Amino acid sequence: MRGLGLLAAALALTACDLSETADKAMRRTAETVVQPVVDDYLPGDQAEVATRCIVENATSEDLRLLVRDVAVEAGTSTVNNVLDIAMRPETQSCLIREGLPTLLGGLQ
Repeated sequence: MRGLGLLAAALALTACDLSETADKAMRRTAETVVQPVVDDYLPGDQAEVATRCIVENATSEDLRLLVRDVAVEAGTSTVNNVLDIAMRPETQSCLIREGLPTLLGGLQ
């Protein structure tokens, strides 16, 4: 009986690890879509940090929408998605914490 409990715990941990790994992979992929958009508004290092803030504050649905555009030039809808995420209070707070200007004016 104890063995079944350990097996169940191991399977639960594996499921969590897979979910976490998938989320990290999706976020890394989304960065490749967000970065070129942000590059149009901020220079080098600032764009990288802003990209991280945007991706960290993207919802699962946001991420799904962003990763659809991997390997294609960002269209109006993708740029609007990135800008919408950038305008969220949580993203703006991240930018401020990182010493960046808020993107309320910079990405308009």
